[in-house]
Amino acid sequence: MKFAVLDFETTGSQSTDEIIQVGLVIIDQFQIVDRYTSLVNPGIGIPSSITTLTGITDDMVKDAPALEQVMTDMFPLLFDCVLVGHHVQFDLSFLQRGLTTTGFPPFSGRVLDTMDFLRMLFPSISSLQLSMVAGLFGLDHERPHQADSDAEVTALIWIICLERLLGLPLLTVQRLSQIFESGASDSGWFLDEICAFKESETSVDMNTHRYFRQFTMNVNDWGEDDDEEEDRSVAKLGATFTDFQLQIKNALRQKFERFEDRKSQDIMIEEVEHSFEADQHLMIEAGTGTGKSLGYLIPALYYGLKHDKKVIVSTHTINLQEQLRERDLPLLNDIVPVPFRAAVLKGRSHYLCLRKFENKLIARDYEYAKDDSITAAQMLVWLSETKYGDEEELHFGNKGAQFWYSVASDTDSCLNRMCPWFKKCFYHRARHEANQADVVITNHSMLFTDMKAENRLLPSYKHLVIDEAHHFEEVASKHLGIELHSSALYHSLQWLYKDNRSGQLPMLRFRLQKASDEHEKASAWCDTIDTLYPKLVQIKEDWDRLSEQLYEHLVRRSDPSQSENSQYVLRMKPDSLPSHWNELQMLEDNIHLSMNDILRTLDRTLADMKEMQEVLEVQSLVTDLGGTLKELYEHRDALRFFMKMEDESYVYWMEAGTYAKSKSLQLISVPTDVSHLLQEHFFENKDSIILTSATLSVNKSFQYAADQLGLQIPEGGNEGKLKTVQLPSPFNYREQALVCIPRDFPTIKGPSGDAVFTQALIDSLCQVALVTKGRMLVLFTSNRMLKQIHAGMKERLKPHGITVLGQGVDSGNRSKLTRMFQEDPSCVLLGTSSFWEGVDIPGDALSCLAIIRLPFQPPNHPLVEAKSENLKKRNENPFMKLSVPQAVIRFKQGFGRLVRRATDKGIVIIYDTRVIDTYYGKYFLYSLPGPKIEHMTTEQMLPRIKEWMGEEQR
Repeated sequence: MKFAVLDFETTGSQSTDEIIQVGLVIIDQFQIVDRYTSLVNPGIGIPSSITTLTGITDDMVKDAPALEQVMTDMFPLLFDCVLVGHHVQFDLSFLQRGLTTTGFPPFSGRVLDTMDFLRMLFPSISSLQLSMVAGLFGLDHERPHQADSDAEVTALIWIICLERLLGLPLLTVQRLSQIFESGASDSGWFLDEICAFKESETSVDMNTHRYFRQFTMNVNDWGEDDDEEEDRSVAKLGATFTDFQLQIKNALRQKFERFEDRKSQDIMIEEVEHSFEADQHLMIEAGTGTGKSLGYLIPALYYGLKHDKKVIVSTHTINLQEQLRERDLPLLNDIVPVPFRAAVLKGRSHYLCLRKFENKLIARDYEYAKDDSITAAQMLVWLSETKYGDEEELHFGNKGAQFWYSVASDTDSCLNRMCPWFKKCFYHRARHEANQADVVITNHSMLFTDMKAENRLLPSYKHLVIDEAHHFEEVASKHLGIELHSSALYHSLQWLYKDNRSGQLPMLRFRLQKASDEHEKASAWCDTIDTLYPKLVQIKEDWDRLSEQLYEHLVRRSDPSQSENSQYVLRMKPDSLPSHWNELQMLEDNIHLSMNDILRTLDRTLADMKEMQEVLEVQSLVTDLGGTLKELYEHRDALRFFMKMEDESYVYWMEAGTYAKSKSLQLISVPTDVSHLLQEHFFENKDSIILTSATLSVNKSFQYAADQLGLQIPEGGNEGKLKTVQLPSPFNYREQALVCIPRDFPTIKGPSGDAVFTQALIDSLCQVALVTKGRMLVLFTSNRMLKQIHAGMKERLKPHGITVLGQGVDSGNRSKLTRMFQEDPSCVLLGTSSFWEGVDIPGDALSCLAIIRLPFQPPNHPLVEAKSENLKKRNENPFMKLSVPQAVIRFKQGFGRLVRRATDKGIVIIYDTRVIDTYYGKYFLYSLPGPKIEHMTTEQMLPRIKEWMGEEQR
């Protein structure tokens, strides 16, 4: 089979644009056998943006051949070839127009896209950008956006895809071929061809791979791989903890040439071990560079192994969970003298349900034919590789997340031991491993899910480490609250019934209809199902009307520019509801009554069907239907709770995006104060809880964090149940960070600033960017302001070769933006909410951090407002007790982006003069870890930065 790999450079992406360069590579038998490349005279000027992107100028193409000559050269090369491209539809459209306008027939052969096959064959690739893929495979891509270079790299990638495809187990290839309906698409045709070739060359080798129910797997039955009891003699730990610590240090010195003692890490290890032994809670602030993960894992493992007690470690982000699994635990496995078992346990929806996935493939239940087929193929290949069945290992395309939702594990539809997949089940494997483990890594969300499930999910534990603890109370509020997302209710109704052919009820009815001649009851059940369809349609219509009216009220009363993420947000107060609220409650009453009717009917029907479900072969359908019913019960109750607003200890609000309208509506009910629940379920219930983060203190005090969690800091010492420790910073911030505050900078008026402030900010940031040669991260609290500044800076810095990237402008993906920033030597990155923490850009890539505004939460955010009201009732100042501490912690997180290593050095500019003009500004500056702080005029700032940068370069 021959392939023609094609790439064009053009004057733009519209159908009226012209080709300026062509690259064509011919592959035959896995070898590149021919190449063709040429510049093309487009007959029009090349836009400057295209010249910047491709490096192709008007001068370069003025003597190039015309399109007719190029098509004459290319046409014979395409004969009898399958056309391949990276995002091939773009190149195909230009090829067809180029051929037809020059008198040639259009290309009529098969067309394949490397992006589709990369997604299928390499399920974990996080970016399909050509340069990124080339880098991943170790391919040189010296001239991105030049057609000859792009075509060459695409051809090499296609050869890798072919080798990968032919190297897959035969059974996997057969399954891939089945996913794409034969002949329905070029991808389906190609996979049929590969499958036929594989079948003629090889047979299924039962010894090389693991197979189960016609799937290739990478796991045995769980429990089967359990290690035989190793020598876990605690004597090997040493006579004392000091001996153990010394052993670990010596092992680290042998492992790493440049091992350095970290005083703050040693203190942390000792404090955590002491707290475990003394049954004490510990709040410990450990800044960047402390080595926090090992600071709690080393004593946790020692205590757990010595006393045969399980320790749970909880993180806020999945990223940190993965870091502990991939980096820290393997390191400790190498150096801890006693073998230990560690496990990672996430929320159930992170794991694939193999039964649902199998049924989806058998039923070909694809809502979006092309996207879902590619996602199913991607997951099929991944299934032959994964040990964990965890969605974090997959990077989905457009509709992939929706596909995952339909096959994710969940409690309500689980058959448990009755499931044919039970011993292969990824979720039950993770639970089994957690039960066997000495240390279990989980996340805050899972802790609260376990709490709501009456502690039936996590193994029993009395010792807990909470990392990223500054988020613990916020996650508690979210998980102990009640949320209803408009689309979640809509999707649950659609699971039941989309139309007469699709949905769980029509599928069940179809199966029952087939059996109705033999089983009298089956016919009666069909009749029952038929009566439900009109009621489901009515609920959908009522919900559409209710959600649209709620959305309209939200839009009328809310200004998205006031919120950080440009969402509509509106608090609903029981004593000031809109005049038409009674009408809305009547709609909710209708929904509630109709749902009750349907749920009761289906509960009775499924109970009747229980005894015959295996005979009728509907067990799997009945189980999934039961899961959807439980979802609908939850949605029904959440809607009623919100509409009635009877619990005064909750705050109620609505949120929605500005694009998806009522489909993005969320109804949120959250307890105003969760501290008593945290006390009851955690701090009074556990022997020892370690709370750690880089940002727990405000103005050197832990009082704010303790208040949020309902903890008492003992007066005059640490004799109580709680101890607090602030570790010294491992970095020399006085030498590494200069904080500049331009004291004469215009003050900000309004959340998005005014024209004077905006222009002054663009001028200053551009001047600084020229001195630092980019390498700047700018943190905003408003999306709208970010977009204004992005436009102004991009235009000003473009002639100087400095790229400006904006979150939500160039990409919404934080990881992608961070990677693009690190790869570009002269770049400015503008970020909002998610860039204030969790972003690690060490080294020279980042030399300047600009903080535009102190990160106060909008005072009118419903939860902030409700908490403020509670503080006022207690005669306390909500601004100083709540708003300032919240903002200081966020500010410290933002500041922490600059210095990530002992060798990093740079500048922080604070454009919000409130840090020096207000009585509360000192709390922000005093909470920083000791950098050099100078305020000066805007005019003086540039020379001072040059001087500081000069010091860095000497």
